[in-house]
Amino acid sequence: MTDHQPRPTAAQAVVDADTNALAYSGRAPGHGVMAARARARGVWYYAETVLRGMRAYFWPILLYSVGQPLIYMVALGIGLGTLVQQGAGSVDGVDYLTFVAPALLVSTVVMSVTAEMTYPVMAGFKWQRLYHAPAASPLEPGQVALGHLVAVVIRFVLQSLVFWLVMLAFGAAPSGWAQSLLVVPVGVLTATAFGAPLQAYAATLRDEGFQFAFIQRFVVMPMFLFAGTFFPLSVLPTYLHWIGWVSPVWHGTELARLASYGAPVSPLMLVVHLGFLLALTVGGVLAGVRVYTRRLHS
Repeated sequence: MTDHQPRPTAAQAVVDADTNALAYSGRAPGHGVMAARARARGVWYYAETVLRGMRAYFWPILLYSVGQPLIYMVALGIGLGTLVQQGAGSVDGVDYLTFVAPALLVSTVVMSVTAEMTYPVMAGFKWQRLYHAPAASPLEPGQVALGHLVAVVIRFVLQSLVFWLVMLAFGAAPSGWAQSLLVVPVGVLTATAFGAPLQAYAATLRDEGFQFAFIQRFVVMPMFLFAGTFFPLSVLPTYLHWIGWVSPVWHGTELARLASYGAPVSPLMLVVHLGFLLALTVGGVLAGVRVYTRRLHS
């Protein structure tokens, strides 16, 4: 071992010893067996790879997941909320903190998924080429695409759960923990409804231009500002309502408010909100699998 090579930890030494013992014992699975396992579990294998890579920036993710909801709840829910309460009183029949908290959860995970499904996707094809080695193994390109998406979804389950706990701590989920917990799957579904099509689009790009900056400025920010996050969509001029109608954030926010404090949502609109988010998710997944297959098999 040279001076430039890091010494293995005790745990790594045990793993290496067990691996060598298995290899020399004759009990190691054959190549065909391992290939069959990879084909059957490829999505989870690649998801594990992505999640292990996230460990390199675990603490920034944790601080972001905890710090951002705290800052939002204090600055917008309490600070801005005090001014709203003094001027307009309640919003949608509840105090402003309760009104804005579920919307902030949804908006936060959507903005986070934008970061995960733009530059990292391009890095997988172009800069670091992390997609090419798995695609050369028994894993299918579609499994690589789904594995990346699954890993990101797992991250946002945890991030949404932390945000929900902050909402409970601030008393911003009056419907109770059992019902308000539904804001977690709603937030994750909304993030997936935006992230899956974005992943498919990012996979089509071969060179970095201004596309990602354009998406951030002219897609993500308008959704954050004009999709009913800080005020009901009905207070906007009628000609701006379409921003909410075509935005996953508005549909997710309406569902999150229903779960958080029982906001009035008709059965028809409940079907519309869920159908819209599910359609975007399924369409994005299918498009992503197709684009990854075309690029990694070309």
